[in-house]
Parts: sequence; C-alpha cells; structure tokens
Amino acid sequence: MARDADTIERDIEQARDALAATLQEIGTRADPTRLVEAGKEQVQASLGNPTVRYSLMGVGALIVLVLLRRLFR
Repeated sequence: MARDADTIERDIEQARDALAATLQEIGTRADPTRLVEAGKEQVQASLGNPTVRYSLMGVGALIVLVLLRRLFR
C-alpha cells in the first residue's frame, strides 16, 4: 500500500520534532552546572543529618589529636 508524499513528510516532521525534544532533554540532564548544583544539594542534605555531621566532627577531632600527638613526640 503506497503512502502519499504529505503523509510521509508529516511522519518525518513528527520524528524530527521527537528527536529534537529528546536531544534537548539529554542536554538538560547532562548539563555540568546542573549536575554540580545537584551534588551540592545532596551533600548539604547529608551534612544536615545530625548523625553524619557529628560523625564527621568526631573523625576530624580524632585526626587532629593523632597529628598533634605525632607532632609533639
């Protein structure tokens, strides 16, 4: 069954529009600045958790104590 030229052109145009939308979405998702901002937000959310925050403070204090002990030996 043969299709007329208008139908084929319309199908090509729809495929072209769908491809353009897909490429735009990929470009938006892969934007480095957006990825950096999302990473910052995730880290800030993790540091907002008291368990994580106090654990990091404890590890930092332990490292400082070890360094001071080695320094004054």
